[in-house]
Amino acid sequence: MWPLVSLYLVHLVMKRPFVILLHVGFWACYFLLVFIVLVLYYRSNHDVSRVLNALYSVLIFAVLPSVLCFYSYYFFLFPRYLQKRNIVQSIVIGLLIAILSGILAYILIRFFIETGRIIDMDEGGKHGRSTAPQATFVMSVIGLMSGGVALVIKGFITWYNEIKLKELLREKNHEMEMMLIKKQFDPHLLFNTINNIDSLILKDAVLASDYLNKLSDIIRFVLYETRADKIPLSKEIEYLEKYIALQKIRTANDTYVHFSVTGNTDTKLIAPMIFIPFIENAFKHTTNKKMENAITITIDIKDKSISLTCENKYDSKSIPSNHGGLGNELIKKRLGLIYPDKHTLEVNSDNELYRVNLIIQHG
Repeated sequence: MWPLVSLYLVHLVMKRPFVILLHVGFWACYFLLVFIVLVLYYRSNHDVSRVLNALYSVLIFAVLPSVLCFYSYYFFLFPRYLQKRNIVQSIVIGLLIAILSGILAYILIRFFIETGRIIDMDEGGKHGRSTAPQATFVMSVIGLMSGGVALVIKGFITWYNEIKLKELLREKNHEMEMMLIKKQFDPHLLFNTINNIDSLILKDAVLASDYLNKLSDIIRFVLYETRADKIPLSKEIEYLEKYIALQKIRTANDTYVHFSVTGNTDTKLIAPMIFIPFIENAFKHTTNKKMENAITITIDIKDKSISLTCENKYDSKSIPSNHGGLGNELIKKRLGLIYPDKHTLEVNSDNELYRVNLIIQHG
């Protein structure tokens, strides 16, 4: 029963109206608590003016620091510091916000007292200023407690959004993997590759064995290595090299593909199979295998970025200019989920040259 209830509540959080309802619910409970305290404190007092005066005072004394702290913590402290795990800074800034809120509320109360809008309940104001530290401290504590509730609410919403993002990412990864596997292990392509390897056996058994091992490694990589969220960049490049080598079996033109890698792959990680859709599309849409440098693939590795440039020449009369391939929309969605605001993707098609430039930022 409880798991079902929990799932239902968590499902509601993804909807904006429920987030608003959380805020409304908190403030409704807060005002109800204040009202109950006032009723209990003045239950035997029938002086309406005195009760209203107390109500005005409480609105500033209890509500103002709570509102200031709640939304300062919710919109500023949590996303700016706590979410980034800057614990010490979060504590210091949180305390400063609470203290400043208490001071502001006290100044406002004194202003209303001095202007006569609120009657000082402390013997006509004789000791009002002398109690300033105590009043400020109490209001700061009230604000601090409200801010703590804000952090809990914001943390819960953020936690759930991250779970949903991971689920969506996992779903898109699964879709991509399935499409990649279908493309890589298409029976026609697989049989052609095996036949090409078979034809090499009589000519060069060692070379045929090498290609067969490459094919085995590719299958193993797609089925097992891609399960991780991130893999070493060196493994991804090794996979691309073997894939390109198998594609080159289908032509005697040694200059058909130019593949180069610049930079150091050490310690670099990347999402698996992030480059292959663009390279697979290049092979799919390049019709003339006798052309020199029909496909040019360059991976440039820098300290803070990894870039892929993939160009392929095509015949606009026989191939549509829109290279659909594995589905550009699906590829863009996956990139957006894995590297939000940390990548740029440019796709151009001009003068029978299709060009993809992908830059992934690190940090």
